[in-house]
Amino acid sequence: MKQGITLIACIVLLLQANFSWAQFDKYFHNKTLRMDYAHCGDSQNEEIYFEELLEEPYWGGSKVNLIDTMFYGNYYVNVYDAATNQLIYSRGYCTLFGEWQTTDEAKITRRCCLETVVMPFPKNDVRIEICSRNKKGKLVKKFEYAVDVDSYFIKKDRRLQYPTFDVLYTGNPAHKVDIVLLPEGYTAEEMEQFKADCQRFVEGLFSFSPYKENRNRFNVRAVLAPSQESGVDIPGEYIWKNTILNSSFYTFDSERYIMTYDHKSLRDLAANVPYDFIYIIANTQKYGGGAIYNHYGISINGNLHAAKVYVHEFGHLFAGLGDEYVEIGSSYNDMYPKGVEPWEPNLTTLVNFNKKWKDMLDKDTPVPTPIDRQNLKKLGVYEGGGYVEKGVYRPVPDCLMNTLSGNDFCPVCTRAIKKQIDFYTR
Repeated sequence: MKQGITLIACIVLLLQANFSWAQFDKYFHNKTLRMDYAHCGDSQNEEIYFEELLEEPYWGGSKVNLIDTMFYGNYYVNVYDAATNQLIYSRGYCTLFGEWQTTDEAKITRRCCLETVVMPFPKNDVRIEICSRNKKGKLVKKFEYAVDVDSYFIKKDRRLQYPTFDVLYTGNPAHKVDIVLLPEGYTAEEMEQFKADCQRFVEGLFSFSPYKENRNRFNVRAVLAPSQESGVDIPGEYIWKNTILNSSFYTFDSERYIMTYDHKSLRDLAANVPYDFIYIIANTQKYGGGAIYNHYGISINGNLHAAKVYVHEFGHLFAGLGDEYVEIGSSYNDMYPKGVEPWEPNLTTLVNFNKKWKDMLDKDTPVPTPIDRQNLKKLGVYEGGGYVEKGVYRPVPDCLMNTLSGNDFCPVCTRAIKKQIDFYTR
């Protein structure tokens, strides 16, 4: 009987997969449409301005899960078929501009950040919408653009073409999580070092669960793009380097936060291979890193804790995991406002805890949960996280999304990572 049920389930899954692939072939070509835009405003306001459309040669994403059902991210790109108004593609994401809006600088300054979104290239005309999550946690439409897929204004030039190499290849990109590694601050003479650092990235990431058990569901490729100078910008030390991605420490005046505002160059380089996620390896001994959900991640190559930095930052980029630590004097204001449940799977304000990890708790676990010094791995609801001491709660006293002292993700983070791996590979 069990064998019969299993066979029926397999047949249903196969039929669903065939239907989903048929949907992809109905609506999309196996290449990418990229839209570049400017994201502008201050702490209270935002506007989005169209810049350009580009055709890129590869599509590395799923051909089955075209509609994002995770509901992660502060922004959503939605693609509608123009003729039928049917939603045919969507993805949630976050941006550096969105983080900047929570800083003190955004209270007194207006600025623009260049951003991009990508989607499989439509066969027919579409409408692109971008929605933004408001202060109450609701997604509100901020922008729309009608795309004529035959327009001669869709650019086809390849801007930053460089050789590539496979660091880890396990199969068809449509069935894998595809990571592209980009070099920052490696000169032409240091490309062999970059290759070795890419191997270390793979060894480091897949030395931690649940990644190591799912290694065969990932592809990792790298782009061999040299910089004019070695190293990265460190403004606090008056160090400025001519690098291909223009990354810098002291983002938001936080010494260890290294990021880049040059999102166009980022996408230009990544377009050399099919990819889902972009990760930058920075050629520096200085400790630091950063990552934004479904945007990009970056960390250093030379620190003793590099592997843990990789896996921590990739947790942000890939699975939408929030930081579980408290940061006194944080640059952020109201990152997690009262009365709103965070979308991150590993943080809660208890506003809607039923949708978080309540189902994973022992029935006798108190909420909030006092720390038991004899059992620091006990799953509970511990106050302190999302950079603040009060009002935001995390699943365990410590986790790789908190400090780097341990070697494990908590059960909540592990479940979120597994769920995302399934989404991109099934």
